[in-house]
Amino acid sequence: MAGSLDIRMKVISFCHYLQGPACSQYLADMGADVIKIEPLKGAFERHWSGGNSWVTDVSAFSLAVNRNKRSISIDLKSEEGLTLVRSLIAEADVVVENYRPGVLDRLGLGYEAVCAINPAIIYASASGLGATGPASGRPGQDLLMQARSGLIAATGGGEEGPAVVGAAIVDQHGGSLLAMGILAAYVRRLQTSKGTRVESSLFSAAIDLQVEALTKYYAAPGREALLERGRNVGSWYHDAPYGLYRLSDTHIVLSMNDAVKLAEALDSEDLRALSAVDRYAERDRYATVMAGVLVSRSFAELSARFDAHGIWFERVQTYEDLRADPQANHMGVFSEIDVNGKSATLISHPLRYDGEVPALARMPLYPGSDSREIMTEMGLSADRQADLVEKGVVGLPQAGRR
Repeated sequence: MAGSLDIRMKVISFCHYLQGPACSQYLADMGADVIKIEPLKGAFERHWSGGNSWVTDVSAFSLAVNRNKRSISIDLKSEEGLTLVRSLIAEADVVVENYRPGVLDRLGLGYEAVCAINPAIIYASASGLGATGPASGRPGQDLLMQARSGLIAATGGGEEGPAVVGAAIVDQHGGSLLAMGILAAYVRRLQTSKGTRVESSLFSAAIDLQVEALTKYYAAPGREALLERGRNVGSWYHDAPYGLYRLSDTHIVLSMNDAVKLAEALDSEDLRALSAVDRYAERDRYATVMAGVLVSRSFAELSARFDAHGIWFERVQTYEDLRADPQANHMGVFSEIDVNGKSATLISHPLRYDGEVPALARMPLYPGSDSREIMTEMGLSADRQADLVEKGVVGLPQAGRR
């Protein structure tokens, strides 16, 4: 079994919030059979959805991270529930979890206990700040790791001070890194029949996001003052005008561009006079002049000029703009799903395989959506299933429990 290339990876997921569910969703999209083990009342993401973003009684947060999985809700504090879970683990390839360090150990489902059930298991854990070390017990959440990793300081760093990134990018990156680690371990298992313990953390993910910036920072002379810059300059290590600028009707960003081309595209004597300056050493001066040149121009005028001169730029789009973006729609970025008669917009898997985006095959709208199917696959009789449900060991899906 372990050496066969035609088996379907079976993943038992003890995941909630974002990092772990994002990881297992990537795996499910790629064809893994992901069984989400949930408490009877459901995982955290079923009960909270920022921005009051619910689709009927279903959390948009849950819709964002549970695509193509199956759900069974089990009372893990009951011995019968643990027996069911151990049976699932015995037939699995992967266990993935993102509880605080020690939680699954206390339930008897830690690494050593799971290895005793299935010696070839891939046991993947995602934590906030790692499983050991002086800060391992501290809360681990996206915003906190943005701060601790220096990302907020580097993202701001200018006249207006530090700036928070406007999405949970650390969680999402952490999920993708954990999925990558699981796939690497799975290849190893196919080659050697050996399992692997895979560990990731939000803290390491936040640092990994900045591998270019941090490596350059620690190699740079006079680095203590490098993060300081004017409000238009978007990065501490790029030449101006790299950054954000206001136009008369919108905002744009300018990437790495030739100073002579920029001056010609804008027909600006002020920029021509600065074409030969060191645009890193004098980045604030150059960016300030650029801002003054751009502020009265319209996007329609500039986009035509910039395209003609090969300037790298983009308009700053809102989420509404993105939904209508013809390139995003051409790429199949968005998909629609019916949720109890109401349409919800989802974000598709980010990769293509043989030219196709993985299909949205199923969505467990409620905890335990697939409890009966999974118990049947386990060989449990209808009477045994009914007994487990009646005892509150296994839960069935219930709509309207928001």
